Amino acid sequence: MILPIYIYGQPVLRKVANDIDPANYPHLKELIANMFETMYNADGVGLAAPQVGLEDRIFVVDLTVLADEDPEFDGFKKVFINAHILERTGDIELMEEGCLSLPGIHEKVPRENSIRIQYLDENLQPHDEVYEGYKARAIQHEYDHLDGILFVDKINPMRKRLIKSKLSNLMKGKTDCHYKVKTLK
Repeated sequence: MILPIYIYGQPVLRKVANDIDPANYPHLKELIANMFETMYNADGVGLAAPQVGLEDRIFVVDLTVLADEDPEFDGFKKVFINAHILERTGDIELMEEGCLSLPGIHEKVPRENSIRIQYLDENLQPHDEVYEGYKARAIQHEYDHLDGILFVDKINPMRKRLIKSKLSNLMKGKTDCHYKVKTLK
């Protein structure tokens, strides 16, 4: 089922998500399937639970669509439950990012190029892994949603002032998306 994506201004996007007890989360598999379907419908490569209105520490990433550009992304489809980044290391790199919760806005965001993260996968198996490059960037972007952080919080203050009217329009419900959204208005 395709879920509405919560747009900038929705309070849930600014809340810190909670770890879940997977044993007491009866519709977890259904939620994961719905998140992937919602993400694909919106042409995204990642989606976090707060973006569909939930305060749970769950996000999904699928970089397979980028495999034509780089074969390392082939089959990179992952579920992160109760994720916690333990380390962010390496050079800080600037790269343009966008977000399904901030349609029409793309900005250069600084991020470390290596992370170490612990999480449970969709089968509730624990992982402690290191990711680098674009994989690390995509994971950090979705992970930030779990901490109530949006990519525009990390951009140059001057750039943020320049997109203030776009952000204001999103808060007023003015958006032109091809996917289902939930705005404040």
